[in-house]
Amino acid sequence: MIIEPRMRGFICLTAHPVGCEQSVKNQIEYVKSKGAIDGAKKVLVIGASTGFGLASRISSAFGSDAATIGVFFEKPPLAGKTASPGWYNSAAFEKEAHKAGLYAKSINGDAFSNEVKRETLDLIKADLGQVDLIIYSLASPVRTNPNTGVTHRSVLKPIGATFSNKTVDFHTGKVSEVSIEPCSGDDIENTIAVMGGEDWAMWIDALKAENLLAPGATTVAYSYIGPSVTEAVYRKGTIGRAKDHLEATAFTISDSLADINGKAYVSVNKALVTQASSAIPVIPLYISLLYKIMKAEGVHEGCIEQIQRLYQQRLFTGAEVPVDEKGRIRIDDWEMREDIQAQVAQLWEQATTENLSEIGDLEGYRKDFYNLFGFDLAGVDYKAEADELVQVESIA
Repeated sequence: MIIEPRMRGFICLTAHPVGCEQSVKNQIEYVKSKGAIDGAKKVLVIGASTGFGLASRISSAFGSDAATIGVFFEKPPLAGKTASPGWYNSAAFEKEAHKAGLYAKSINGDAFSNEVKRETLDLIKADLGQVDLIIYSLASPVRTNPNTGVTHRSVLKPIGATFSNKTVDFHTGKVSEVSIEPCSGDDIENTIAVMGGEDWAMWIDALKAENLLAPGATTVAYSYIGPSVTEAVYRKGTIGRAKDHLEATAFTISDSLADINGKAYVSVNKALVTQASSAIPVIPLYISLLYKIMKAEGVHEGCIEQIQRLYQQRLFTGAEVPVDEKGRIRIDDWEMREDIQAQVAQLWEQATTENLSEIGDLEGYRKDFYNLFGFDLAGVDYKAEADELVQVESIA
């Protein structure tokens, strides 16, 4: 079938298998071009199919020749209906890993559930024995706690007062004012239950209980802080409370791993175009201004550049991992440079529908968004028919 992007609001309903494969190949080539990383050799990535999780799996496999198990929750294809992009990404990753002689298996299901945890533990036990790196990169708006049966839904809301500021519709380039009402009721608790550290800790506890963590095992979860212009709706809002909980959980996990000399870290990453960030008011405008500045300064990074640098310059240097005063790894260091943030703040005040295409990088934002779904990648013939029924080798 000929596959074209079909949009509904901030979501693309289709994905291109050949484009997703090209995207994965591009990321693999980038990692290989940066040289070998003396990193972990048996890696579990929870949330492995897109964004930072996919970049982590690629960096482990093609930077350190690691065996990888990826857990994700993606929609497989049906005849005449494309899979979700993460499915095609994972199919392409496994294909390239197997071609390179690397172990790679995947599990598709709800990572919050006890059933998927059990399936993953059994696979590690059977195939790898133990893992020495666990990446936790789940992004979901809903979580059912497997022990209580309660379903929690996260919200993106400020705390205490209505938030009003500029935003942009990245499809049309229209800059407008947006207002978000403050959270109420159990919004904070529900958001923490979904996006905080409880499930991360449950994964590590389950792995440790069955002796599946190698001595000195490391686990890393991903977080974001961001600038003052977004903090009311992000870092000081409901999501910020969840991130605080995630970051506090790293210390709890580190304590629990002390007897095997293990360690848990939270890596604070850069603002990037993801399916989730595209739906957050204010963020697309911030990112389009940020991209323009960081590209001009020569310090722009996508997911794969971020994670490759995290591995090579922070996690696996042979020295102590550098952290900030709150124990976090800061790979958002270039984004948060004072000179870059000062320029963003200046452009923010100026931004209008009329001038955004000049002062911001809306085109770069759009391209990155379409790339998420396998569209608008160089070297792909989008006029040619594509087979939508691509399978993930270890799942098929």
